[in-house]
Amino acid sequence: MSGYTLGEVSNRRLIGVHKDLVAVVRLAITLTAQDFRVIEGARTLERQKYYVAKGASKTLRSRHLTGHAVDLAPIVNGQVSWDWKHFYPIADAMKAAAKQLKIPVEWGGDWAKFKDGPHWQLPWREYP
Repeated sequence: MSGYTLGEVSNRRLIGVHKDLVAVVRLAITLTAQDFRVIEGARTLERQKYYVAKGASKTLRSRHLTGHAVDLAPIVNGQVSWDWKHFYPIADAMKAAAKQLKIPVEWGGDWAKFKDGPHWQLPWREYP
């Protein structure tokens, strides 16, 4: 057990996210060696269009639109860090939690193109 818990902001950002993904995130925070925060969960089409225009996303079919994705960011010295080395312990915890709960997840950091360290989603195949 890590001793970390999700804060009020993270819990609010999980509203509208599929219950299976919420369960994985809630277990992962207790397993992780790296504290993290939920940056974003469900999002509107308008927000998705903004991310595409900005180059932060490549699709208007994001799993965020249906509540099947979350973005998680490491907290280092009380601040969000975008240093990739801090995403790997979160990935380990998320994958361990998913395995324990028997809920499949995909990490954007494992993608061959457009690696997305904060991004976690329920797979399209199992969660159409």
